[in-house]
Amino acid sequence: MTTNRPQIGTKAPSFKTMGIGGKYGNGQEISLENLKGKIVVLYFYPKDNTPGCTKQACALRDNWSEVESKAEIFGISPDSPESHQKFIDKFDLPFPLLSDVNKELVQAFGVWVEKSMYGKKYFGTERSTFIIDQDGNIRDILAKVKPEEHLDKLLKSLSTMI
Repeated sequence: MTTNRPQIGTKAPSFKTMGIGGKYGNGQEISLENLKGKIVVLYFYPKDNTPGCTKQACALRDNWSEVESKAEIFGISPDSPESHQKFIDKFDLPFPLLSDVNKELVQAFGVWVEKSMYGKKYFGTERSTFIIDQDGNIRDILAKVKPEEHLDKLLKSLSTMI
């Protein structure tokens, strides 16, 4: 069900998907190819409007001026465009979310994994972030990052690229 995770130093998987919110407006197609020359952060999270995902997104929102000056940030989950729009509206998120309803991105980046909760096994998105340089290479991976640690780890990683 999962693919191998791309490694640091390798080309990031190419993608094309719909962006919701942020400076890319609603429904604009976003592709890695169109972002060449920019530092790109793809942060994968399990689900809109859940406590951990909300904490993670709001930390980015609350530190947006610092974050946006360093990279193009995109949140990605398998939620629908409608769910993303509600999440953006509810928490006034300034960055775009990418809709991955077909799970192509979570699989390409190796973050669609088997999880376990209360003894029940299921597949879901591992909370992980990929930092991609101006040439489309993966420069850092924050795997299984905790929501409350995400911002600090991300800023530390981005500071090594500028």
